[in-house]
Amino acid sequence: MAVNATPGGAEELDLELPADASGAELGKRQKSLTIGGVCKALAQEFPDISISKIRYLEDQKLLAPRRTPGGYRLYTQGDLARLRTILRMQRDEFLPLRVIRQELAAGRSNEVAPLPGRVMREGGRSWRPSVRVGEATGALYSIDDVLEETKAEAKLVRELEEYGVVKGELRSGVRYFDETEREIIAAVAELARYGVGGRNLRVFRSSADREANLLQQILAPALRSRNPQRRKEAVEALENLAAVATHLKHLLLIRDLRKIVR
Repeated sequence: MAVNATPGGAEELDLELPADASGAELGKRQKSLTIGGVCKALAQEFPDISISKIRYLEDQKLLAPRRTPGGYRLYTQGDLARLRTILRMQRDEFLPLRVIRQELAAGRSNEVAPLPGRVMREGGRSWRPSVRVGEATGALYSIDDVLEETKAEAKLVRELEEYGVVKGELRSGVRYFDETEREIIAAVAELARYGVGGRNLRVFRSSADREANLLQQILAPALRSRNPQRRKEAVEALENLAAVATHLKHLLLIRDLRKIVR
């Protein structure tokens, strides 16, 4: 086994295939990356990539790298492509991990291509909705399950409840959260690693409330319509507007962050 450095600085391991491999495979060398090498390989496209984030995605069963006898993770080029797909779905489509898991299980290609969305007017740009306001499984997760899956601390969840970021539902003395709130807690748990606490998230909450109110004002008449077809179209328009608004907010944030690092 040899260690090489790629032009981008990523650490690679050359692994010889077993001697009993088929004739077509005999002598071939499969390049694998360490977790640090994966970070380096993806850093240009995903500046916020980190070892902890990759490990979290593995904890969420989205990645399954092989391990050496010493316990080190080794990522194949297929693993790298899968991770790139996951990160692009998070960044470009703002999909929660639950939806990403479903997309991958449904055979979503590692090569991310533009996906069909909805066009709101003739000649308009097509957007893939990033939310499904009309769909909900109704699944609830106990506070213990949420803490185990998200690796969040109980104190952090209490802060989120205190500042109205999540609410949960009390049943028989046990607090339960739906899928969306579970994903919120997971995201905040990641931010908490950088010192962001519940009190710092009021700005996100206020921003989300203002955006929701704006979209409601735009579509209120159609959403209140007694015509089922019109209400259905209004929900689709709401999802589409949410995707556009979220993308716009993302671009504005990137623009402002670039000013900071200049």
